[in-house]
Amino acid sequence: MIGKDKKSLKFSYFSGVFGGGMAGFTADYFTPFALLLGATARQVGFLNALPNFFAALIQMRSAEITDKIRSRKKMVSLFFILQSAVLLVICYFAWTGGVPVAVFIGAVVFHTAFGAIVNPAWGSMLADLVPDRKRGKYFGWRNKTLGLITVGTALMAGIILQGTKGGNVFYGFLVVFFLAFLFRVLSWFFLQKMEDVPLEVKEEDRFSMLDFIGRLKESNFAKFVLFVSMMSFSVNIGSPYLAVLMLEDLQFSYLLYTLINVAATLMVYLTMQRWGTHADKIGNLKIIRFTSVLISGIPLLWIINRSPVYLVGVQVFAGFLWAGFNLCTSNFIYDAVTPAKRTRCIAYFNVFNGVAISLGTLLGGFLVHYLPALLGYKILSLLLISAVVRMMVAMIMPAFLKEVRTVEAVDSNRLFFSMIGIRPILGVEEKTIRFHDEPGEG
Repeated sequence: MIGKDKKSLKFSYFSGVFGGGMAGFTADYFTPFALLLGATARQVGFLNALPNFFAALIQMRSAEITDKIRSRKKMVSLFFILQSAVLLVICYFAWTGGVPVAVFIGAVVFHTAFGAIVNPAWGSMLADLVPDRKRGKYFGWRNKTLGLITVGTALMAGIILQGTKGGNVFYGFLVVFFLAFLFRVLSWFFLQKMEDVPLEVKEEDRFSMLDFIGRLKESNFAKFVLFVSMMSFSVNIGSPYLAVLMLEDLQFSYLLYTLINVAATLMVYLTMQRWGTHADKIGNLKIIRFTSVLISGIPLLWIINRSPVYLVGVQVFAGFLWAGFNLCTSNFIYDAVTPAKRTRCIAYFNVFNGVAISLGTLLGGFLVHYLPALLGYKILSLLLISAVVRMMVAMIMPAFLKEVRTVEAVDSNRLFFSMIGIRPILGVEEKTIRFHDEPGEG
C-alpha cells in the first residue's frame, strides 16, 4: 500500500468515526421522536418505508452523478453538506415541538436519501484503497471500531432522553439531533483531507439498470442481489415495528429501549472482525448461508418471551449473526465485481435492497391492522409471518449462488465451533492475532 493510500485510509477512518457517531444519534431515535409527535403504527411504517424507498431510487443516479462530477470525493462531500443541512431542519422541529408527523417523515426522507446516494461512491473508493487479500480483515476491524462509536453515541442519546423524560423531552431530542449535526460536519472535515482516488471508467464498464435486470437469470451477482433483497423484504415485515412494541405496547423506558437496541449493535461490531478472518479463509458465501438460516429464527425468540433481560440476550445473539451476514454481503460485492463497475453494482444492489426494505415495511404496516393478536400483541403476529418468509428465502435461494473465489470447504458445524473459539479453523486464529498488530492501516 503506497503512502497516499495509507494517508487517505487514515482520514477515511476518522471521517467514519464521526459518521458512525452521527448514526448513533439518529438511526434508533427517529421512530421514538415520531411517536412523541403522535405517530400511529401505520405512520411509523411510512417513516421506515419511504426513506428507504427514495434512498433506493436516488441511488439509480449515483453512478451518473459521480461521472458528471468526475470525482467520488467531491460527490460525497456535496451530499454530506446537504445531509448536515437537513439535520439542522430536524433540530428546528425538536425545538418547536409541534411539527406534523408527515413533515418530519419528509425530512427523514431527505436525510436518508442524501446519506444513501454517497454509499456506492464511498464504498467503491474505500475498496480501491484496500488490497484484495486484506479486505475481510480490514473491513472487519474497521467496522468493529467504528461500530463501537455508534454504540457509544446511541447510549449517550438514550441517557440524554431518559434524563429529560420528566420534563420537556423535545429538548432532549434537540440536543441529540444537534450532536448528530456536529458529528456529520466533523465527518465532512476529515473527508476533505483524503486524496481523491482516481477512477477510470471505460464505455464497456457502463451498463443500465435494465441491462442489470436482464442478467438476473444468468448472472451470479444479480442472483445474489435478488437473494439479499428478499431477505431484507422478509426482515422488514416485522422489525421496524419492534420500536412500537417496546415503547407503546410494553411501555419500556427510553433507556431500556436503548439498551436492548445497543445490545445487538455492540455484538455486531465486537464479532465482525472475527467473521472477517473466517470469511478470508472459507469464503463469504458459506457464512451468508450459515447466518441467514439462523437469522430466520430471531422473530420467534421475541414471541417466546418479552422480559427485558431475555430480550437483551436475544439481541446479543441477533447481533452475532447479523455481523457475519452484513460483513460478508459487502465483501461478496467487492469480490464479485471489477473496480470500474463497482460504483454501479453497489448502486444497483442498494436500489433493489432499498425497494425490498420499503415493500416489506409497507406490507407489515398494512397487515398489522388486520392480523389477530398473538399473545396479546398484533406485532407478534407480524414477527411470526416475518420468520416464515425469512426461512423460505434462506433455505431456497442461496442454493443458486456460487462463491467467486477459491476457498477452503468447511461444514456449518465446524464454522460454528470455530467462531466461538472451541475448534478453530486452521490459520484463522493466527490471522486474528497478527491483525491486531496493524492498527496503522485504519
